[in-house]
Amino acid sequence: MIIFEPWNYFNCRASFLENYVKKYRPFLLFLGKFFLTYLLATVVYQWYLSGFDANQHDVDDITQSVGKQSRWVLQLFGDAGLNRHPSQPSMRLYFEGKYVARIIEGCNAVSVMILFAAFVIAFAGRLKHTIWFILAGSAVIHILNVFRIALLCVLIYHFPENEHFLHGVLFPLIIYSVVFLLWVVWVNKFSNHAQKSP
Repeated sequence: MIIFEPWNYFNCRASFLENYVKKYRPFLLFLGKFFLTYLLATVVYQWYLSGFDANQHDVDDITQSVGKQSRWVLQLFGDAGLNRHPSQPSMRLYFEGKYVARIIEGCNAVSVMILFAAFVIAFAGRLKHTIWFILAGSAVIHILNVFRIALLCVLIYHFPENEHFLHGVLFPLIIYSVVFLLWVVWVNKFSNHAQKSP
């Protein structure tokens, strides 16, 4: 006759869980820090966006700034203009008198910066290096994004039939490749992992 002893079952399960946590502790810490940072930053950003009424076609200040900077870069290639969209919360960019693109909140690259920062914090290094790298990396992402929008406008103006490829494939690939390279530099040069490597 087999006697079921619940305390042995729970001790066994607890021991398994304890061993699992010990074995995968670095990975679990990474995931916890990543998702917590991403969640907190996203909540703060959504709180910021809640100050702008999309029903009134308000465009947040960051997106407006990206639009103005993109127009400035676009002017290096020819005549460029920018105005508020009359019926949407977005900015309209013109190149050589033709409406070529609209800049919505998702075009300002803040979500990419949040993702970038969450990874850096999850693979933390010394506080000074972490803050410096997040600021420098976010600046690189911002500048790259502004040039992305301007170049996208020029290319769409000249090659409108390739808009889907340019906007949906090529430029996202470039942005995320740069973010990945920044992560590689962070992990190998500045994170605590790099400091422990011989």
